Amino acid sequence: MLSDSGSRYTIRACLVYDIVIRNGLVFDGDGNPGFAADLAIADGRIAAINPLPVRQEAGAKRIIDAEGLAVAPGFIDIKTHSDFTLPINPTAESKVRQGVTTEIIGHCGFSVAPVLPGKVDLLKDYLSPSAPWLPFRETGFPDYLNGFPPTAVNAGMLVGHNTLRLMVMGMADRPPSEAELHQMIALLEEALDAGALGLSSGLFTPPGSYAAPAEMIALGHVLARHNAGYFTHLRDESSKVLEALAEAIDVAEQCRVHVEIVHFKCSGTDNWGKAKTALNMIAEAKARGLDVDCDSYPYDAGSNPLKNLLPPWVQAGGVEAMLARLVDPATRGRIRDDIAQHGLNNWGKIPSWGAVTISISPHLPHCAGKTIAALASERGCDPIDALCDYLIADRGATRVLVAAISEDDIRAIVGSRQALVGSDGNCVAPYGTVGQGLPHPRFYGTFPRVLTRYAREQSLLPLEHAIRKMTGATARALKLKDRGLLRQGFCADVVIFDPADFADRATYAQPHQFPSGARTTVIVNGTIVVENAAHTGALPGKVLRRDAAGVVG
Repeated sequence: MLSDSGSRYTIRACLVYDIVIRNGLVFDGDGNPGFAADLAIADGRIAAINPLPVRQEAGAKRIIDAEGLAVAPGFIDIKTHSDFTLPINPTAESKVRQGVTTEIIGHCGFSVAPVLPGKVDLLKDYLSPSAPWLPFRETGFPDYLNGFPPTAVNAGMLVGHNTLRLMVMGMADRPPSEAELHQMIALLEEALDAGALGLSSGLFTPPGSYAAPAEMIALGHVLARHNAGYFTHLRDESSKVLEALAEAIDVAEQCRVHVEIVHFKCSGTDNWGKAKTALNMIAEAKARGLDVDCDSYPYDAGSNPLKNLLPPWVQAGGVEAMLARLVDPATRGRIRDDIAQHGLNNWGKIPSWGAVTISISPHLPHCAGKTIAALASERGCDPIDALCDYLIADRGATRVLVAAISEDDIRAIVGSRQALVGSDGNCVAPYGTVGQGLPHPRFYGTFPRVLTRYAREQSLLPLEHAIRKMTGATARALKLKDRGLLRQGFCADVVIFDPADFADRATYAQPHQFPSGARTTVIVNGTIVVENAAHTGALPGKVLRRDAAGVVG
């Protein structure tokens, strides 16, 4: 059997294998350099890894020749919103084609469960910019997990703080009463008991932004009791990014829980260059024994609902109240003044309104690809008026791309060994419902972009370190008990790719493009899902649940 003593790997000849991968360069996911080896899979698990040919290959059901290719653990996308699309796109093409075998969903406080009786339309309207085509229904978190459909990738679920607050308090801009806090805690505990990996927060936008730090500390203590994690979209990623990071680190310190700073960035031209300071803050926290990590995507633009770029007070009372408010010229004047003084909410100051591009617009789909500056020019009006008019016409459901991130900061974060990789993207496809609009290219290209642009072409980090940031290090942060590494007995989540031909091809203008690499093969739980860059249609993914000890399996 597999052993860490003596030679790196040894095997016992006793099995007829389901799959044998021969002649590949194996990267184990722990940051070690690649080594020539054969890898055998049986019953959904890694049965053997051996630097010599696997002698049982004649009895294998499938043999894959990986000569000239890298063999690595399947990539773990720690930060996604595929709960919005997996139920209607279970084959998860845009993710699995880039080597992703596991997604962590329910981020930024936006989970699609729980949904209390009478609150379906409330959550549907709230999430309309992110999940305009997803059917919603009343459900508790246990039923949500139990009823999740078969998918091509594994999925671990978070419960969203914004969703909890919406269910209990609506869009009220105030602290919760004692009874309301207890109700949120009860819903959180129900989700954690069912196996949710933890709580996500989106403190940058209502109603999450209405929560004081004390509210998050109270919920953090609940997470600690359940050995669960806290995944946070910082309260501010622009002018107060360092203060917001300190707030998140304080949750780790006071509650003694794992804190994941998701899609970390320093947004806005006046905040460029702060990434190194922030990374040092995280490193210092880890040196003090705190369990803090961050992840990022390697692009200079982010994506968000257009309404979230406005000052938080605009959304008070919900979507209908916001739309009515946006008609008022006095409201527009106040928005104009706030943005001139502080920049866009959570995004900071941008060079111009040409940096904000319509991405997905359910009611005005023909406008995808236009900037706010272009809309204002077409209509002969001020950009704020164009923005408000557009939101009203699109019923608040517009999603945009915002170019507000420095390439130097991206390089600092990608080059850091402590920063993990997360796409912040949905699983989509070039066709059907999920093929509408112009989604962020990160949906299709995050992982190959790190491996090719930053590891191979720019030499920011060795290939084995880049793979570790996507696999073993991520599995450790998530407490995945048997994924993220190529080790005997671990689940057979494997990606096979050509390091010289695995580049992202998705662009902002043409995002629906899979990565290059005709020989890419992806295996999930021992089943081939992508073979030579073609999806097999298999749906072997599993719902991953956290147990009482906090271990996820």
